[in-house]
Amino acid sequence: MDTTQDPRPLYLLALDQLEKLFAEAGPEHLDRPTPCPAYDLRALLGHVVGGIHRLAYVGEGGRSEDVVAATGDQPDDGWPAALGRARARVTAAWAEDAKLDRPAAAPWGEVPGRAAVGGYVLETVTHSWDIARALGTALPLDERLAEAALAVALAVVPAEPRGGAVPFGPVRPAPAGAGAAARLAAHLGREV
Repeated sequence: MDTTQDPRPLYLLALDQLEKLFAEAGPEHLDRPTPCPAYDLRALLGHVVGGIHRLAYVGEGGRSEDVVAATGDQPDDGWPAALGRARARVTAAWAEDAKLDRPAAAPWGEVPGRAAVGGYVLETVTHSWDIARALGTALPLDERLAEAALAVALAVVPAEPRGGAVPFGPVRPAPAGAGAAARLAAHLGREV
């Protein structure tokens, strides 16, 4: 994704995709493992909702490091509603066009607002792949979103070093003919 453009439409599409996945994540699925070893599905949903609130807080003028991440403390059937509340907040926080050019205190440093939102496109699309794998869903992931997120990942997430300040595992191989979402997951250290 070219961060000179407005990343908000892609981010909203990524949230649309995420809403479909959250709708499939019933209470019976929440203890399932995910491709993120530190998270079961419940914890991953909490991480994702917390990330959306973090981006909203940054858009409201706050600093990302001041936000305590969500831990997954939701009623088992409350995840779609939690996502809806986070989406409403982040949409309102980034509604003003001028915010795209203002400095924003993102988790990876002070960047223009458009780069903060663009980074969360990458985050949202990647975790959508993680959630889809944990659910075993037949829901197809949006290739346009995955291509945009993959372009960002290849530009800003180096293949080496990994770990520490670069919070991803080693780059993994993607199967021949893999779609953009699988190639993105492999680049970010997921087993595809």
